[in-house]
Amino acid sequence: MTAPPASSSATWRDYYELGKPRVVMLIVFTAVVGMFLAAPGLPPGSALLFGTLGIALAASSAAAINHVLDRRFDEQMARTRNRPLPTGHVTERQALTYALILAVLSMAILWLLVNPLTAVLTFCSLIGYAVVYTVWLKHATPQNIVIGGAAGAAPPVLGWTAVTAHVDPYSLLLFLIIFTWTPPHFWALAIARRDEYAKAGIPMLPVAYSIDFTRLHILLYTILLVIVTLLPYLTGMSGLIYLAAALILGGFFLYRATQLKRDVDARLPMQTFSFSITYLALLFAALLLDHYVRIRV
Repeated sequence: MTAPPASSSATWRDYYELGKPRVVMLIVFTAVVGMFLAAPGLPPGSALLFGTLGIALAASSAAAINHVLDRRFDEQMARTRNRPLPTGHVTERQALTYALILAVLSMAILWLLVNPLTAVLTFCSLIGYAVVYTVWLKHATPQNIVIGGAAGAAPPVLGWTAVTAHVDPYSLLLFLIIFTWTPPHFWALAIARRDEYAKAGIPMLPVAYSIDFTRLHILLYTILLVIVTLLPYLTGMSGLIYLAAALILGGFFLYRATQLKRDVDARLPMQTFSFSITYLALLFAALLLDHYVRIRV
């Protein structure tokens, strides 16, 4: 498929879409939860404001770089062929310039107005997703999303360090939750879009092996995820409100994963993918609620 010629009349909506706003909103939410959990009361206003802004700009920058590096693959996939670059609404130069501006602003804000550690960790996360995952891992191994998930799991740690200026062990539990959540979340989408990934030559798990193999791994990772989400309670980080939410939400996720394993209904993979996003948002909302309304036995 030949891409249309690039247009010089890019609109603000095109640049907005380059930043993958729906993905960034979830990233920023988990980072903000990390900020609130890092403080016994409310986090400092400056850390909350500038930390959120810096992390959001970095995530948007990484997303824009991802658009540029994945352009030729996006052109071949129905899910992505209407993005600003494949449609020719934005040129590669425009997208890269936009990404660079966001990255520089992000690093300046985090380094000067938050703390250097948060800036360094955010930069490493940006490079991990935009370069290491997109350029290498995504095309090198069916375990791409497992290994590359580390970059996507960083936001709660970044939020925590924005407040405390150090990496707390509890923040790593939040990292572990998202790291374990990422494979079943993304593999459900990979099943739904298997033919598109195969056409683009991207070795996602259902392309390299089989859909049944992927369904099994979604179930196994979901079981592991439920176990991992108990750690905040077992370590004393959270109380009964979070525990109840983790068990209820985990039960629903396990039901979805089991249903996906047993049923060949073509709608289930996307339903599981969509639920996984709601699951993570509600789980982190429960962490936040539990932090301020603590109930213990």
